[in-house]
Amino acid sequence: MFSWLSGDESRKKQPEIYETVLEGMKKVYKAKILPLEEQYNFHDFHLPKLSDPDFDAKPMILLVGQYSTGKTTFIRYLLERDFPGIRIGPEPTTDCFIAVMYGEQDGIIPGNALVVDPKKQFRPLSKFGNSFLNRFQCALVDSPVLKGISIVDTPGILSGEKQRTDRGYEFTGILEWFAERVDRIILLFDAHKLDISDEFRRGIEAVKNYEEKIRIVLNKADMIDHQQLMRVYGAMMWSLGKVLKTPEVPRVYIGSFWDQPLRYDSNRKLFEAEEQDLFQDLQSLPRNSAVRKLNDLIKRARLAKVHAYIISSLHKEMPSIFKRDSKRKELIKNLDSIFEKLHLEHQISPGDFPDIEHMRSVLSKYDWAKFHPLKPRLLDAVDRMLAEEVAQLSAMISTEAITKSKEPLLSGGAFDGVKDVQSPFGFGRGEGVDAGSDEREWVVAKDRHKYDSIFDSLGPIDGKVSGATAKAEMVKSKLPNSVLGKIWKLADLDKDGMLDCDEFALAMHLINVKLDGHELPAELPAHLVPPKKKF
Repeated sequence: MFSWLSGDESRKKQPEIYETVLEGMKKVYKAKILPLEEQYNFHDFHLPKLSDPDFDAKPMILLVGQYSTGKTTFIRYLLERDFPGIRIGPEPTTDCFIAVMYGEQDGIIPGNALVVDPKKQFRPLSKFGNSFLNRFQCALVDSPVLKGISIVDTPGILSGEKQRTDRGYEFTGILEWFAERVDRIILLFDAHKLDISDEFRRGIEAVKNYEEKIRIVLNKADMIDHQQLMRVYGAMMWSLGKVLKTPEVPRVYIGSFWDQPLRYDSNRKLFEAEEQDLFQDLQSLPRNSAVRKLNDLIKRARLAKVHAYIISSLHKEMPSIFKRDSKRKELIKNLDSIFEKLHLEHQISPGDFPDIEHMRSVLSKYDWAKFHPLKPRLLDAVDRMLAEEVAQLSAMISTEAITKSKEPLLSGGAFDGVKDVQSPFGFGRGEGVDAGSDEREWVVAKDRHKYDSIFDSLGPIDGKVSGATAKAEMVKSKLPNSVLGKIWKLADLDKDGMLDCDEFALAMHLINVKLDGHELPAELPAHLVPPKKKF
């Protein structure tokens, strides 16, 4: 009897099937997290409501730094071209937030028009008012780089007397808004300007809660010599440690990101290696964007839960209309004890609680009549979402990652040149196994006299030594067996168990390549194949 009721209940318990990860995140947010946020005025205290463009948007990179640290030049270096609204100079030139995005035709969209565009993710920025919107714009650029990412250039952070000038808008609040939505936050430092001004300190503090997104670039490093660079690096790490207050400082990249000659080129190899690492990190953003968005959604859901407990607890403690003002002041003052009580009662991690001073500031001006008692149904929905839907979406991300791994990485601009394998000026060209690739003679022949001397000392018979004898000599390099095994296969030493002088010389050459710190290839390059084996 009434079997249709039980059938309906069973259907409700079945997890919903999502076609894509982004579609699943949109539905999960609207159905499970948003009702909890709206019930307890989450958007007034913490983060604005998410919309579809927030999920659909391309990965974004936020550049933050003091003026003249090379933020705008860094963008031009990536794109290998100018963009509308670009201004570069030693003085504070960029006084706007500029979102550099892809467009089939170059152009500029003013801030007021940008925040009413339903296809863009910037609509919540309208709350910062006209003073900000007049200094916000989108530069559309027809660049293949921007088909995969978007870049946000920020005004140069001021120092000295200049930082006392009122910008007319909430600078740190806007930085925090972007930090919550971007995939990477790049803090740029000038090797000649390591002092962290008060405004820069406030900017770093606004984004430090998103430390997993932060990367640090010590730019213009070619302007100082090797000894000075070591001192500058140490001073920067010391200054950052005081501001970030974390045991682990984010990854630091050292280089000079522009297309001018290096003043001191003694660190050229270091700069090239650091550029490779940074570009690989940026190229991973499109593939890892869904992971970042899901991670941010989980953090948002946990914060929304904690916020609901705080607001409902304050509502419960408020008396009737009499003595309400004095009680409110008392509750705000003792907010830390309320946090401690909730921590013990609901087993909430201390790291999940919002900044207490921020909460006190908002609560002191807020209408507490809007507060509601706790609704377990809303909290249970979020708990089920975290336990069930998140696991489903995580599995879908792994599946989609396999498909995306076959897609090309970011292309165009500087990304095409950084992995150059055509010209002799590419990264690592002419070094290691690539050394001598443009020469006609067998590269190994250059050091043949050293290898033949070792070979003769092994007592060859009929021009060959046994594999066991060669192995004993190779082990002297102290390389791991796994590496020596790879060298053995590359040199094709596993055919008949005997090695002639050419095979032995090739093996010793590969050992020296590895001992110099270079990687071994998957297959033996043509210029390393012994002459007699080419025919």
